[in-house]
Amino acid sequence: MEPAAPHEANADQAAYWNGPGGRHWTDRQEIQDAVLAPVSEVLIARAAVETGEKIIDIGCGCGATTLAIAVRAGVSGDALGLDISAPMLARAKERTSPGAPVRWVAADATVYPFEPGRADLLFSRFGVMFFADPTLSFANMRTGLRPGGRLVFACWREPRQNPWLMLPLQAAYNHAPRLPELGPEDPGPFSFASEERVRHVLSKAGFSSVAMQPVNLLLDVAVGGGLDAAVEGALEIGPASRALEDQPPEVRSAAARAIRAALAPHQKGESVPLGAAIWIVTAANPRVRPS
Repeated sequence: MEPAAPHEANADQAAYWNGPGGRHWTDRQEIQDAVLAPVSEVLIARAAVETGEKIIDIGCGCGATTLAIAVRAGVSGDALGLDISAPMLARAKERTSPGAPVRWVAADATVYPFEPGRADLLFSRFGVMFFADPTLSFANMRTGLRPGGRLVFACWREPRQNPWLMLPLQAAYNHAPRLPELGPEDPGPFSFASEERVRHVLSKAGFSSVAMQPVNLLLDVAVGGGLDAAVEGALEIGPASRALEDQPPEVRSAAARAIRAALAPHQKGESVPLGAAIWIVTAANPRVRPS
């Protein structure tokens, strides 16, 4: 399943998610689904999917949320999972039961020709923060929503409010060079941390009734596997992993010890719960006014 050509401004993201990013997530699919399960639970509850609804899941990755919401829509509904990552979509297809009302598309949501006005719900768990021009992307996604259709997605709040990601990274920085600094609006996990920016992007893209709910969660980065599993996770995926990529073994070993020391005070039994802060964002596609 090769993705269609992305918008030229998203080419770097396409290369990353079809390269190391996609491989890391695919390799850790079951574990990452478990780590992010509290987010999925809150987000899916807020989406309030009804039987028969047609849903688009943007940045669906390995398919966990798409499959979950498809169950809620039932056989009379359907779900379209769209992602730019071919390896992650290949895993999603492997997980799909024969006859399930789910379709998978490898494409960039900025330029994908959505069937106009068909979907009831545009949904995403952390799949919308990587567009070079998010206003353009959301305007294109909105074409796939029926008048009155709704948008529901989760995005991260500020880095300092997300120790589950930043604590291992800061420990790794004791031994590894710092990652290139991103601007607050550069594509990346925290590009939608600003409430003002999200409201501006969605309003400019044509959405109405924009609302943002801050939600604080605890994520078990060990997934019940103890401190060793938590350290392994930090070394394999997330910002600490990116900082240590291509570093020599002695640097990675020293960083692993530092990460272990940073996480140890948070261990509770076989779990290592750390704070996570998200926005649950909702909006609507305006209804067509009668002529």
